[in-house]
Amino acid sequence: MQKRVVITGLGPVTPIGIGKEKFWDSLTNGRSGAKKINFEDYDMDQYTSQVACTIEDFSLTDFMTRSKDFRYLGRTSEFAMCGTKLALDDAGFDLEFIKKEKEPGKFLLKGVNPEKIGAILGVGAQNMDLAEKWFKRLIKFKGPKKVSPFALPHVQICSVAVNVTMKFDIKGIASNVSTACASSNHAMIDAYKQILLGEEKVMVTGGADACITPFVFGGFVALNAMSRRNDEPEKASRPFDKDRDGFVMGEGSGIVILEELEHALDRGARIYCEMTGYGTTSDAYHITMPDPSGDAQARAMTDALKTGKSSPEEIDYINAHGTSTPLNDPIETLAIKKALGRHAYDVPLSSTKSMTGHMIGASGGIETIATALTLERGKIHPTINLETPDENCDLNYVPNKAIDKPVRKAINNSFGFGGQNASILFESYDI
Repeated sequence: MQKRVVITGLGPVTPIGIGKEKFWDSLTNGRSGAKKINFEDYDMDQYTSQVACTIEDFSLTDFMTRSKDFRYLGRTSEFAMCGTKLALDDAGFDLEFIKKEKEPGKFLLKGVNPEKIGAILGVGAQNMDLAEKWFKRLIKFKGPKKVSPFALPHVQICSVAVNVTMKFDIKGIASNVSTACASSNHAMIDAYKQILLGEEKVMVTGGADACITPFVFGGFVALNAMSRRNDEPEKASRPFDKDRDGFVMGEGSGIVILEELEHALDRGARIYCEMTGYGTTSDAYHITMPDPSGDAQARAMTDALKTGKSSPEEIDYINAHGTSTPLNDPIETLAIKKALGRHAYDVPLSSTKSMTGHMIGASGGIETIATALTLERGKIHPTINLETPDENCDLNYVPNKAIDKPVRKAINNSFGFGGQNASILFESYDI
């Protein structure tokens, strides 16, 4: 008999709320996290886009005791560690904090074999705040004399998962997946397979990213990919709206706990939903632009249905990729029609990014949290700022106001630069 995999813990760290209830309240009430930003020591006139969804006044020490390993952490790692703490607490694990002399403190998951817990996290970039900081130091001093020996280890993408495993004594697999905006979904799919194969009992997964830095933000400005609605930040992210002009960058983490069903039941865990299917495809088309045919995106959804032994007519909700860019939204709409046929017009779908902004590698994780809560609570959050219909975006995007609707099966879409597509099927848990 194939193992079953369920979600037992949710750890959202977002521009519209940290923690499950604050996030859900903002999400269902349509609150935007967008604001105008400024990079000190940079010419903001060169930044034609100046809007982002930032997390203000964030401190990791609000969630766990400070220890010396915090000194060199990048913002992405901090978000991942915070989201992991929230998710493990939400999953009901008993965490014991220990600290030995001359060593950083760590949490032990009491009553659980640490060798059967793994971490696979999605990260689109890396700890870019650190990379930019240490590169500036290298240039200023014309060499590495003033560069910390801990700089490079903490800049690497793998450092995000490594910091999580060290802080929580996780001794199973430790891995990062980097597939641009699809990173979290690919990470969760890999984590799902680890449990199906019997390699792990529990997986910390989802993703984190902190890309609101002068270089990364500037790179997207150079691509003309982001909204220029600088005078109306809260109106800037408007997926599927005719007047959309680009995405709004966000930051944070969306960490979920995947768990083998029997393991979850044995410890009396709360179960949000079950992960039952997935689809991963590639456009093989362009380094940034999605294939206009939408065929590979449609196939990702179709494969998720196939592996989840479900029909298009059974889908009650889609959490869309919904970036608010001129190209992505109509192509995703077309792909949904190809995957679901006539049923596409009956399925409500919404874009979490209309409120959180595009959290890059963390997107799929935070959108999975939104989907899990939708399955549990029977409420679908809106797509805000959807004011002017677009003839090429003609499905039900739940404009501006949440709706109450029982949801039994839902798909979460993530489509990244380079045509990296990953769709996941989630279902209400039945014994």
